[in-house]
Amino acid sequence: MDATGDTRIALVHDWLTGMRGGEKCLEMMCQRWPEAPLYTLLHKRGSVSPVIENRPIHASFSRFFPKAERYYRYLLPLMPAAARWNIPACDLVISVSHCVAKAATPPPGTPHLCYCLTPMRYAWHMRNAYFAQAGKLNLKSHMRDWLLNRLRHWDRRTAERVTHFVAISKTVQRRIAECYGRESRVIYPPVDTDFYCPAPVSREDFYLVVSAFAPYKRIDLAVEACRRLGRPLVIIGTGQDEKRLRDIAGPQVRFLGWQSDDVIREQMRRCRALLFPGEEDFGIVPVEAQACGAPVIALGRGGAVETVLTGSDATGVLFKEQSVECLAEAMVEFERGKDSFSPVAARRHALRFQKRRFADEFFGLVTDIIARKQSIEQRDAASRVVAAQPQRPREERSGTTENTTAASAR
Repeated sequence: MDATGDTRIALVHDWLTGMRGGEKCLEMMCQRWPEAPLYTLLHKRGSVSPVIENRPIHASFSRFFPKAERYYRYLLPLMPAAARWNIPACDLVISVSHCVAKAATPPPGTPHLCYCLTPMRYAWHMRNAYFAQAGKLNLKSHMRDWLLNRLRHWDRRTAERVTHFVAISKTVQRRIAECYGRESRVIYPPVDTDFYCPAPVSREDFYLVVSAFAPYKRIDLAVEACRRLGRPLVIIGTGQDEKRLRDIAGPQVRFLGWQSDDVIREQMRRCRALLFPGEEDFGIVPVEAQACGAPVIALGRGGAVETVLTGSDATGVLFKEQSVECLAEAMVEFERGKDSFSPVAARRHALRFQKRRFADEFFGLVTDIIARKQSIEQRDAASRVVAAQPQRPREERSGTTENTTAASAR
């Protein structure tokens, strides 16, 4: 039995409210196992691709809260209780997790492979980025920290339910070791380099940001840097930080809202460069931009260090400090040497992350895990057969041995 045959797979994902990087990874798994049931905290119908939608989707009690698909982040204290899915007998549980999906309890004896997007950011390494008032000491902050510390303890404890960790980057691999004390293997996420590709169009003078509007994405740095330098900026995305970003934006900034993949690809083909000022676990957007031949100016921390090349055959510029000044300096540096950035080199580098590479590595690992499970089951079954065989009395066995020895002597 291989990973594409009669193998029974159960998939687990944190929540289904839009097609972001994690959902693009999940989509490939759903293509591989079209009959696999999918367990999640909540599901906003129509928010993800048909490949994901067209299967049994089992949501937790979180779905009963009014407008849960919009305000689900406020349900964080309840998520551990909601992450108790009744997963039926199967050969392998695969979770795609950045919050609670990895806490899924597999049936007894069933391996659990976690494709870890990151350990829970809110509880571990990005607490201040998510909670802007974290520095203020008051009753609210004490309650928040108490809750997040409990979540951290729960998150570490439930890591024991995972038999195999796979990290999406070396950055996440280090976090898994620090947070959970576990080893992991790195398999980079799949990037659709067939769709995101160059076109015979001219580069224009605007910079581009494609991102959800979350505070930790630090889109404000891109807005402020472009305002100071007087550079045009196009922003694609929506989210909780939108009002603040519009308030600080000058006339050189255009907000397009959230757009289709076709529009995003067109902007990547035409922009001067993509700005990526946040610290990400991996960051699919910079790779998609490079696949379209666009340079990337990114913070030199997190996944960007692994996806943006500097030096010879550079595909972008990395800046060290998460500040307006450093980003603006990187943009000026890029503009001075823009002729040294080759669209061909960017495209060639992006192809390292193509879907076929992910399929070979991830689904090959799944095949190995299931084969190992079957080998153990066969060995245990053989041991049970031997144990179940009737044993002759000791005296009879001893007499037989003596007779045989005597016969041999004669």
